[in-house]
Amino acid sequence: MSPESELLLIDKPFGVTSYDVIRFLKREYKEGGYPKIKIGHAGTLDPRATGLLLIGLGKMTKQLTGLIGKSKVYEAEILLGKQTTTDDLEGEIISESDVSSLSNDEIKDKVMTLVGEQDIAVPVFSAIKKKGKALYKYARKGQDVEVPVKTMTVHSVELNNIKRVDSEIYLNVTFDVGSGAYIRSLARELGERLGIPATLSTLRRTSIGDYKVEDARVISTEEIKAIFNKDRDSYPKDS
Repeated sequence: MSPESELLLIDKPFGVTSYDVIRFLKREYKEGGYPKIKIGHAGTLDPRATGLLLIGLGKMTKQLTGLIGKSKVYEAEILLGKQTTTDDLEGEIISESDVSSLSNDEIKDKVMTLVGEQDIAVPVFSAIKKKGKALYKYARKGQDVEVPVKTMTVHSVELNNIKRVDSEIYLNVTFDVGSGAYIRSLARELGERLGIPATLSTLRRTSIGDYKVEDARVISTEEIKAIFNKDRDSYPKDS
């Protein structure tokens, strides 16, 4: 591996942050004889999300800005019948209802209304800044804050499957979106248009521009945690 100017495609596993992946790679390159390698990425993924990360090494980090603006494709599962504080299953449930009476045609019609430019509130648990402070920091402290509305571009939406489980409905949806779109926001917005609570249950990014997750290196959660344990075990012990 030559880290002087390289673009890596990484398939991020569930339960780790994008920065965890960077830490993992830095450790790998350090052990390979490159202790001061510069590493950056083109667009984060939430810890619960999986899929494609574009990682720039060395001089390639300067090219990442252009990649951040590329369109992205996501495979999402949206849960109809529950809404949470975080707009995904990590948060606390704040609203729930029986949605079994919703027809498939109603759902399909509302899903298609998401195509185009949408002015939608960003998730309150996000890194978007308000008065110089990330929104999630306000949310974690229970502080009220005006949540910004952002224009999100949805190029196309494909409803792949509707699964009914008791009083809930799970939708498998493919989104092709512009840079800066929050799929958690789109899930919440779909619920509002249907007049019901909704939240994102799973998310996987499958492409960024012409780069595909099938071509990415797979790194497991266990591999990343093993590196962190290794770092922790190397700390000096108190006497």
